[in-house]
Amino acid sequence: MRRLRLALFVAVTTLVTLALAVGTYVRSTGLVARADPGRTEVRLARTVRSLAIPGDARDRTNPVAGTPAILAAGRAHYADHCAVCHGADGRGKTEMGQGLWPKTPDMRLDDTQGLSDGELFWIIENGIRFTGMPGWSTGTAEGEDATWHLVHFIRSLPRLGEAEIEEIGALMPRAPAEIRREIEAERFLAGENPPPAPADAPAHVH
Repeated sequence: MRRLRLALFVAVTTLVTLALAVGTYVRSTGLVARADPGRTEVRLARTVRSLAIPGDARDRTNPVAGTPAILAAGRAHYADHCAVCHGADGRGKTEMGQGLWPKTPDMRLDDTQGLSDGELFWIIENGIRFTGMPGWSTGTAEGEDATWHLVHFIRSLPRLGEAEIEEIGALMPRAPAEIRREIEAERFLAGENPPPAPADAPAHVH
């Protein structure tokens, strides 16, 4: 009976301590996405992420040869799926990437480049909970090949040249507002629409 009471006391004390810690964390951070995570949070999150990736997945090697054609395919895939957050150059300095919590990392640095091919593949396929990183798995062999192409491209980020960065920028999906502006400009040049009135022009009265 004494052991049971001791076990219950330890369990209750642990739960209360955890609840207080979570409450303190929520009140001190406000859970806002604009803030930078602290070093302890970063270290803890990366440790948990590493533990979450199965050992056999971590040890996988890229089965796809890194030819120029494969790199080009990975570059195009990256432009279409990843660059909006990670940036055309992989630095993550985008409006979307910097608005996430944690903020999108600079994938040219060791924190990403130090991951194994298998870890990169697993993260791309499965995503990471409680972050902005989605899982891109399609459940198909073709989808896995495309992910391995991306792994090759991510490895090339530290050596990316200006021409490749410009190519990625050109391949990135455009916002609907940008497309509408382009269509309106083309219609105006074709004489289909009158030019927009200046903002301070007086209204025409009949």
